Amino acid sequence: MTALNNALQFSTGPAIDWQQLADKSLAGELLTRDEARAVLTAPDEALLDQLAAAYRVRRATWGNRVRLHFLLNAQSGLCPEDCHYCSQSKISSAEIEKYPMLAQDKIMEAADRAALLKAGTFCMVISGRSPGETVFGKVLDAVKAVRAKHDLKICACLGLLNAEQVQRLKDAGVETINHNLNTSANFTPNVVGTHTFEDRVGTVQAVKDAGMKTCSGGILGMGESDDDVIDLALSLRELDVKSVPVNFLIPVPGTTFENIRELDPRRCLRILVLYRLLLPTQEIRVSGGREVHLRSMQVMGLYPANSIFVGDYLTTQGQTAREDMRMIEDAGFVLETPDGEPLVGDPFEGVPDQYPRAPLPLIEV
Repeated sequence: MTALNNALQFSTGPAIDWQQLADKSLAGELLTRDEARAVLTAPDEALLDQLAAAYRVRRATWGNRVRLHFLLNAQSGLCPEDCHYCSQSKISSAEIEKYPMLAQDKIMEAADRAALLKAGTFCMVISGRSPGETVFGKVLDAVKAVRAKHDLKICACLGLLNAEQVQRLKDAGVETINHNLNTSANFTPNVVGTHTFEDRVGTVQAVKDAGMKTCSGGILGMGESDDDVIDLALSLRELDVKSVPVNFLIPVPGTTFENIRELDPRRCLRILVLYRLLLPTQEIRVSGGREVHLRSMQVMGLYPANSIFVGDYLTTQGQTAREDMRMIEDAGFVLETPDGEPLVGDPFEGVPDQYPRAPLPLIEV
């Protein structure tokens, strides 16, 4: 990541003009490190101006569309990794459901729900370091079954993958593979000890080399510095990642990071603004922790970001799909179809007021 880090040299000058930063971003120019830091440390009274600048950049590529993703935890817990943030890791004592790979009929039920809730992408996630052949084969079969029934794009998040596994997923109909970098190279040893930052970069690079859509982001609020927040975005930019989920740490009881409380809604929004300015054309998704940390300001996250998860997360609960859709509609945004066009018609058609919720905790901070 040397070239980008060298480009982010320190600068001095007058007060920051947020629209000028938007101009730089739209022109493909990289913010200086001081400018990036200024985004994160700006006073609260500058927040609306920052959001307006970020929205200019967002609108240039994504208009006023919002893309919905649906997340399925197809295999929960039972993970040999020691990620300190994760309720599914081997060092976690969090009270979560633990189960092996779901049967295909259960996966199809989840895909049916994803289609009902107007999701464009069905994200299938399994816990673990890397899938064994038996589980991998079940994933391939499930992907083919979902693709045969629904007009859903498929994203798979299966842990560390090699080039052969990536190609087999592509051949089965997977469009996108997710593997989050999670944090900066510098901060990674504070988060996990069973794999390295380079291990994660290797999987993302294998996806890119296969000509597939790369999905990789991070978890913010784990104790990282402002420079770590910036460096993660720069790594994603250098890898030319196409879809960037921005998660905010949910301090789940029983995890190593259960007592970390570093986020408030305004900090989260400034992070989203920075990521839009540094990643101007990427899909940026407000992911885990949206309801927990943005709370009453959730909709403001859609001015820099253009995507959210609808429904629940891996081991924590989200708000209902109708609440998400009402939030999107009230702000004047429109849903996006799987082919990237604005949804025509009633977005609420067929969406139930309630649907069976997973038995997941709603974490509060």
